[in-house]
Amino acid sequence: MTKSILVTIFILLIFGCSPSENSKTRNFELIVSDFEKQLQRDLKDDNIGGSISVAIIKEDKIVWSKALGWSDQENKILADTSTIYRTGSISKSFTAFLMMQLVEEGLIKVNDPIELYLPEIRELKGYSDSTKITFLQLSTHMSGLIREPELEGAASGPIENWESKIIQSIPKTSFENRPGEQFNYSNIGYGILGLSLSRAAKRPFVELVKDKIFIPLKMNNSYFQIPNDKTARFAKGMDGGPFGEIDVETPRIEHAGRGYKVPNGGIYSTPNDLAKFMISNMGYRALLKPETLNLMQTGKSSAGDSYGLGFFISGGNGITIIEHSGSVSGYTAQLAFDRDSKYGVVIMRNYNWGTTDLSLRSHILLRDLNKLKKNNLD
Repeated sequence: MTKSILVTIFILLIFGCSPSENSKTRNFELIVSDFEKQLQRDLKDDNIGGSISVAIIKEDKIVWSKALGWSDQENKILADTSTIYRTGSISKSFTAFLMMQLVEEGLIKVNDPIELYLPEIRELKGYSDSTKITFLQLSTHMSGLIREPELEGAASGPIENWESKIIQSIPKTSFENRPGEQFNYSNIGYGILGLSLSRAAKRPFVELVKDKIFIPLKMNNSYFQIPNDKTARFAKGMDGGPFGEIDVETPRIEHAGRGYKVPNGGIYSTPNDLAKFMISNMGYRALLKPETLNLMQTGKSSAGDSYGLGFFISGGNGITIIEHSGSVSGYTAQLAFDRDSKYGVVIMRNYNWGTTDLSLRSHILLRDLNKLKKNNLD
């Protein structure tokens, strides 16, 4: 055996991969390093004493996860990868996902009028035989309903009463336009959708999401109500900004209960757990058929960007990003993935004000990783 062969074997044993493989690793690591440094700068510039937590996936694995800053600055608790945040409207993606699970089970059809299961819908202002609303229209924000009900206190109250808040809200809800005509983002619409799914399945909505999504995907840190033994891991929400008084009371009150806003904004989770849900939506460890996922991730309405079933679809520069954001008092979140490159990212934060544009940060990262994939460097 020649000396040169022995040297080559020695190098391979030491480094465990070829020079080209090392190059790929460095390229990926450089992109992620730049991304992390940008988030660190954002956190410093925001200067509110909060935290930003992130998970990046490739195909069926979490390939990078990090937490920066304070989960609770007052009590000197640093965020880590198990820190829990509110997801806000990312909850809508779960509700639409559950809807399609019930469709695949044959319990409902997407074009069924929801009055078949929720006759109270007939109490809507302006409701008639010509304005019947379907499951599909609710899930794509094409129901024509206004964004919020005109019911005082609709968005407050304990989770146990959310269904009654929906029923009380229905007579206080009207149409912005006729069903099927145009996109109108509607929180009350998704609340009605969640209750309709519960009625169709004859099981509580929260129980359905837990049994059909959380448990199968091993989302062990996702809840509608945080257990007492997990509250220390819940990030303290902060509203307001560094140039004004920071409001911790409103996020605390909302944590105690958000009224009807359960199917459209009630989930608590971590980036690592949301990454598991995102992986399933990319077709790995799938709980839905490929054709169903494709239906959900295909735009049905024009809203600047298109909206599918529980997801926005953003196109441009040779990349299609499937995403949903969430924003409630004291918390913002972003879930986004690229079906072509099979990369995805979740970003969660325990404050509202700030220079960190979560959508922009996720789009830049996914575009950089998409280029890496196209150049066979990932």
